[in-house]
Amino acid sequence: MKLDKDARYTKEHEWIRKEGELFIYGISDHAQDQLSDIVFLEPPEVGDSFAQGDSIGVVESVKAASDLYLPMSGEIVKVNDALVDAPEIMNSDPYGEAWIIKFKASDPAEFDQLMSPEDYEKYTQEEE
Repeated sequence: MKLDKDARYTKEHEWIRKEGELFIYGISDHAQDQLSDIVFLEPPEVGDSFAQGDSIGVVESVKAASDLYLPMSGEIVKVNDALVDAPEIMNSDPYGEAWIIKFKASDPAEFDQLMSPEDYEKYTQEEE
């Protein structure tokens, strides 16, 4: 399992990375591996605002459909439209080209409540 050392993680297998004033969100390498071949993404719209833990979209694979949950409250400022046309990028580059959204956090301190890469690695090992 690959990890991004600069990201924080959730129990729902999502990652968040700070980039200047914005935060970037995607699904983890572990999540894409569990889902298998990803075939569809329904992202939120730019301008939508969400509370911490709200469902923001759906990702589907040949195995299952999963809701996406935003682990921080904020407003969507950019959506990776390339993933709508080529969702399989999430399987090959989950921490790079496969970011799903960029958002402006309502409460940036929520980032500090997310799991470190080390804690997330332990969590995924305990899950199996």
